[in-house]
Amino acid sequence: MARRTGWRVCSTPGCPEYTDQGGRCPDHRQQAEAKRGTARQRGYGRTHEQRFRPGVLAKHPTCQLCGQAPSVHADHHPLSRRELVEQGLDPDDPKHGRGLCGPCHSSETAQHQPGGWNG
Repeated sequence: MARRTGWRVCSTPGCPEYTDQGGRCPDHRQQAEAKRGTARQRGYGRTHEQRFRPGVLAKHPTCQLCGQAPSVHADHHPLSRRELVEQGLDPDDPKHGRGLCGPCHSSETAQHQPGGWNG
């Protein structure tokens, strides 16, 4: 495929495909999503939806990073959900979260989450 303006090579090492969406090509994006599992498989079930998320968004109605946009995502911070479970802490307790706007949550996930978009 000839290189086009705005297109980049897939971020998966060794893949020569180009993508206009940045990151991975469609095939590698699909593989990564399958490996990642569903939200339920990752532990984001009913308790998360009914306790963690509403509690965090009520505590932080404005994004805790940019301080300007309304919070729409409940982000585990400073420990990840995985780390909280490993330490025997309740990952659905709102005290372990912060509210983030969409762009800030996407940026944080891409930069800091193992196995996230850049993992």
